[in-house]
Amino acid sequence: MSSPIAATGTPTQPVQTHSIEGITEYVLGNGLRVLLAPDQSKPTTTVNMTYLVGSRHEQYGRTGMAHLLEHLMFRGTPNTPNALAEFSKRGLQANGSTSADRTNYYASFASNPETLKWYLTWQADAMRNASIQEADLNAERSIVLNELERGENNPFRTLTEKMRSTAYQWHNYRNSTIGARSDLDGMQADELRDFYDRYYQPDNAVLVVAGQFAPAQTLKLINELFGSIPRPERALNEAPTVEPQQDGKRQVTLERSGGMPFIAATYHIPAASSEDYILLDMAANILADSPSGQLYKKLVENNLATGVFGFAMAHYHPGLIFFGAQLNDTMDIAKAQQTLHEVLEQSAANPITQEQLDRAKNNWLTQWDELFASTEQMAIGLSEAIASGDWRLFFLERDRVKNITLADVQRAIQTYLVSSNRTSGLYKPTDNPQRAPFETVPDIAQLLKDYKGDPTFTQTESFDSSPENIDKLTQREVIKLPNGTISTAMLVKPTRGNRVQADYKIQFANAEALNDMASLSAAAASLITSGTATMSRQQIQDRIDALQGSIHYGISGNRLMVSVSTQKKYFPDLLQFSLELIQQANYPLKEVDEYKERVVTSVRNAMTEPGALANNTLSRHSNIWPKGDIRYVPTYEELIKSIQAVNPKALREFKTHFFGAGDIDIAVVGDFDPKQIKHILEDSLNSWKQAPAYERIETPYHSVKPATFTIETPDKANAVYMARLPVEMQNDDPDYPALFMANYLLGATETSRLWTRIRTQAGLSYSIRSALNISSFEPSGTWSLQAIYSPTEKEHIKSLIDETIQTTLKEGFTEEELNDGIRSVLNLRSLARSQDSVLSSTWLKYLALDRSFEWNRKFENAIQNLTVAEVHQAMKKYLKPENMSEAFAGDFEGKKN
Repeated sequence: MSSPIAATGTPTQPVQTHSIEGITEYVLGNGLRVLLAPDQSKPTTTVNMTYLVGSRHEQYGRTGMAHLLEHLMFRGTPNTPNALAEFSKRGLQANGSTSADRTNYYASFASNPETLKWYLTWQADAMRNASIQEADLNAERSIVLNELERGENNPFRTLTEKMRSTAYQWHNYRNSTIGARSDLDGMQADELRDFYDRYYQPDNAVLVVAGQFAPAQTLKLINELFGSIPRPERALNEAPTVEPQQDGKRQVTLERSGGMPFIAATYHIPAASSEDYILLDMAANILADSPSGQLYKKLVENNLATGVFGFAMAHYHPGLIFFGAQLNDTMDIAKAQQTLHEVLEQSAANPITQEQLDRAKNNWLTQWDELFASTEQMAIGLSEAIASGDWRLFFLERDRVKNITLADVQRAIQTYLVSSNRTSGLYKPTDNPQRAPFETVPDIAQLLKDYKGDPTFTQTESFDSSPENIDKLTQREVIKLPNGTISTAMLVKPTRGNRVQADYKIQFANAEALNDMASLSAAAASLITSGTATMSRQQIQDRIDALQGSIHYGISGNRLMVSVSTQKKYFPDLLQFSLELIQQANYPLKEVDEYKERVVTSVRNAMTEPGALANNTLSRHSNIWPKGDIRYVPTYEELIKSIQAVNPKALREFKTHFFGAGDIDIAVVGDFDPKQIKHILEDSLNSWKQAPAYERIETPYHSVKPATFTIETPDKANAVYMARLPVEMQNDDPDYPALFMANYLLGATETSRLWTRIRTQAGLSYSIRSALNISSFEPSGTWSLQAIYSPTEKEHIKSLIDETIQTTLKEGFTEEELNDGIRSVLNLRSLARSQDSVLSSTWLKYLALDRSFEWNRKFENAIQNLTVAEVHQAMKKYLKPENMSEAFAGDFEGKKN
């Protein structure tokens, strides 16, 4: 590759400025800020480039420019014409995003100096040499319009956008990031080029490199690649427009077909860097908490809503805080809205408590710790602090949370949550309006002048995530108890933040024993944390928060699936608590009724969504099981009826009978003591009642008569295409690696044949994918396709999909495609093995199959040695388009009018 940047002289030495808790900032001579965050605990690297430009920097008539430019950047440069394809070839998990205040481009990959160099070279190239051609703009314009239509399918998203536009009368925060349809239609490439030249410059960017890399060599490389880009002569000045104080209540009403009603209210709040912002963020968490928050108690518990929400929007300039509630179609909307306003604006009558504040702080800090413990998430998440004014706000905000007092939060609520500052209700003049304070952006440089962060921060040692090392370090054992066995896989390894991840499953009974119990079993798992004889739902959540972790219960056929995650010092207690809850859950009536209302509302919402309807239609078409069987696919009406029949007595009987000892598997990954965990398992499970003998529920292969379904979804801007084909194969079949690669190259990546033809070339779909799901237990699987598109393009997109598949079946793939695909797959699998949650869930699956990561190694060897002929032969043997069933869901009739 030729040099992406024309040399302008020897770059000056980077200057170190700030260093906080393992993150060090350097500034290059041209103004580019560089953050290095080395973390040797796992072999992954994340690179994140943030440009301080978003939708608030756009001009009238040119909304959506920042987001559209983000799309075009992936069209590449003269040196790299198709960036997405190159990312996929190298196994990078890469993407970009645009907000009101910034645009960022990031990638995570298995640590490799050459991959890091290549990606940094691309970033340097893209900073000044993006192609931005009219042809590419026309293709991406269609894709962005498709994305816009997808958003218009969601009434909640549409309403919040309209509320934001009403709350802001002058500031550009009033505009949706995706832009107006008319502005996108009229956008010209030369306009985007001017926008790009103004903002995509080193003095307006912050580059983050985090994970496993060599800091000194990487900084030198960055300086070589970026340092020769000249600092631009133009000056970036903030737009002079300032949003005035709101002077009265405002109301927005949205009327559309489908879905369930909901209500919302939004208020102006200070910028994210202000001390008051975090107070209001905490207030949102407290007031909308389920089940302890005032909104939940006044709305959900009084049957005025099925669920509530609240969140604060972090912006560089003063932002908004949103509250709302989901209703069903039998609830009193006017009374619910009145109650929402009263709870928010009459805080003296509904004061928050110290217990609520402590709970919210604990939960917030736990989430912060989890984010900071993940190098990949932290590197990407820093974009939000950067956009708010400075990356160090990421740490300062944590410190502010620790010092929040009840009086501070109560003052913030009373100051900002006032009726004249609200957008929701009808406007009504008043003689003595109450005003929220006028806010400006704090002096961030002064604010952070002496800030150093947590002095106790330390780095984590490296870990070799090869299959051989994983198998070598994992302790596998079968614990025999009087009432059954426990199969264990325990992998002790260093983790950032001393985190531990555990997954276990409790297996019971057979398919026949679970007749007519699908909804009951799902509720029995979901409601384990709803209460015990001695603890309420809130007390259970408080206990989990106090242990700074998470517990998730779910059902999969006749298996109770449990996931537990926290820090080393809390893990033994949290694991034991997760086991105790299974035995002690008593399913309080109030919690069961609220759960049913919540789930039924969700199902009714799905009954008007194109994707949900297409999925249900195809699933029912391929169903061979009688009504009542655990594998039967119900209609939405049948599903609602079965959910409404759930009751506490039946739940307690189900739990007592099925959730017992006998056949239990558990996998634990992270920093823990295996002996201690073994003792906990033995002591906790030794006294459990034995569950009915476990038999795996089979889902054998069966042919499905091909059919085509057209489903009308009135007033939905976006349509969905789905197709499915049964495949008679097990994943230990010699043909599986070749078929896996065939699907990967045909429709699983941004370089696949379908993606290239439908999205990149034709610009018809924001997303098109194919997927291959093959059983590990029996010769049964499915190949599927899915795409979103405009309803007017129904016939066009179908013809291109058919043409692409048929051409590929006839001609096969090239050597270059296969080699790029093999490299991409192997890199992505290496990246996956660095994730503790992946290791834990994989070991849990392997315990049932009597496999180890040696299976991974052999599979990857088979992938490595594939030939074009083998891939082509597997595709022709198993992928028969003529046998596929298809569903088109959208507003096709409406688009004809």
